[in-house]
Amino acid sequence: MHVVVSGAGIVGASCALELVRDGHRVTILEPATPGGRQSASYGHGCWISPASVVPMSMPGLWRQVPGYLFDPQGPLVIRWGHLPRLAPWLFRFMMAGATVGRVERTAAALASILADSPGRHQALSSEVGCGELIRQDGLLYAYPDRPAFEAEALSWRLRRMTGLTWRELDRAGLEAREPGLSDVYRFGVLVEEGAYCRDPGRYVSAIVAHAVALGARLVPARATGFAFDGSRLAAVETDGGPIPCDRAVIASGIRSKALAVAAGDPVPLEAERGYHAVMEDGSAGPLHPVMPSDGRMANTPTADGLRLSGQVELASIDAPPNWRRADILVDHARKTYPGLPGGSEAVRDRWMGHRPSTPDGLPVIGPASRSSDIVHAFGHGHVGFASGPITGRIVADLVAGASPLRDVTPFAAGRFAFGRV
Repeated sequence: MHVVVSGAGIVGASCALELVRDGHRVTILEPATPGGRQSASYGHGCWISPASVVPMSMPGLWRQVPGYLFDPQGPLVIRWGHLPRLAPWLFRFMMAGATVGRVERTAAALASILADSPGRHQALSSEVGCGELIRQDGLLYAYPDRPAFEAEALSWRLRRMTGLTWRELDRAGLEAREPGLSDVYRFGVLVEEGAYCRDPGRYVSAIVAHAVALGARLVPARATGFAFDGSRLAAVETDGGPIPCDRAVIASGIRSKALAVAAGDPVPLEAERGYHAVMEDGSAGPLHPVMPSDGRMANTPTADGLRLSGQVELASIDAPPNWRRADILVDHARKTYPGLPGGSEAVRDRWMGHRPSTPDGLPVIGPASRSSDIVHAFGHGHVGFASGPITGRIVADLVAGASPLRDVTPFAAGRFAFGRV
C-alpha cells in the first residue's frame, strides 16, 4: 500500500521506518528539516525512562491550580490570558487524576509502551548508524532526604506497580556517582534500566534518513486534510496539493489536532510548552542524567553541553516564548551543581517547544472514526521520545490489519467523544 505519514518527529520517523520495513510505499510529509528545532523531539529532556508512567494529573492537584496561576517561578505556569480557552482541557485534566484508581489505570497503560523503551532505542540507534547516541547509564532522582522521597509515595508506588525496580543511594552513594552534586541532596533513587540520548535531533534525522535509504520518500509539505471516496481514504491534502494514497498516519505532534478533526475525532490536544537551556559544564556538572526533586527538571549531559529541560507552561501555541522559564532552569542548575560557571556566556542555547498533550496523559493511537484508513499516532506529551519506536510498530500493525503489539484500547480517540469525561 501507499502510506502517507504526516510528521517526522520521533513518532512519525519510527512509523515511517516500520512501514517501509513491512514493504509499503511510504511518503513522509515534513515541512521543515527532520530532527530540526521546530520539533518537540529535538528539544525534549533526552530521557528514555520506564519510570515515566506517573501522569501529570494526580489526586489533589485541583488544590494547587490557584498557586500555578499566581506563581511565575513554579514548574507549572498557566498564562492568565489563555485560561478561558484552556478551561475545558484543564477540567478534563483534573478529572483524569481525581482518584487513585484512575491514575493506576493511566500508569498501567503508559507502562505498556514504556517498559522496554531503552532496549528498543538501543536496537534502533544501532540500525540507523548512531548507536553511540543512546546510553543506558541509569537515571538518578535526587532528594534532600528520605522524607522528601516518601512524600512522593504514590508516584513511586505506581512505578513499582508497573514492574520498575530501583536502587536507593545515601549521601556517600550520591557523591560517588555525582561528585559535583550539591550536598543539599542526601538521598537518591537510581533507575538503572533507564537510558538517555546524547543528541535527539541527530538521532531523529538518522531514522528518517534510514527510512529514505530503504525506499521512503520525504516531501517538504504540511498535511492540511483528507479527501475521501465514501468511507475510504482517497488522498492526503497538503499545502503543495493532494497526494493519493491508501492509508495515512497522523503523527504531526501539536499540529495533529486539526487533522484529527478532519478524520472525525475532535481530540482535546493542547501544548504543554517546555523549555531547555544548554550550558557549558566542564567537569562540574552531572556525569549522568539527574532530576533534582525540588526542580522537576532533567539535567542531562549531551554532545552539545549540559541540557537543562523542564517547565510546563500552558498557553497558546502561537504565544511568544517567556525566556524567564529557561533562566529558571539555569538558576536552579547552578544551585544543584555549585561548580557550574556563572555569567550569561556560559549559556550556549535556549529553546522552547510544544509537547502535544491530552488531558489524561495518554497518547492517541488507533484508527480514526471517519475512516479506518487513517491511523492516529500523536498526543504523547512527556513520553513521546521514549515511546516512539514501539508506537511505530503498533501503527505498522494497524495499517496491515494485524493485531497490534500492544492493546490500543486505552489510547483510542473515542475516549474523548462528546459527553465522556
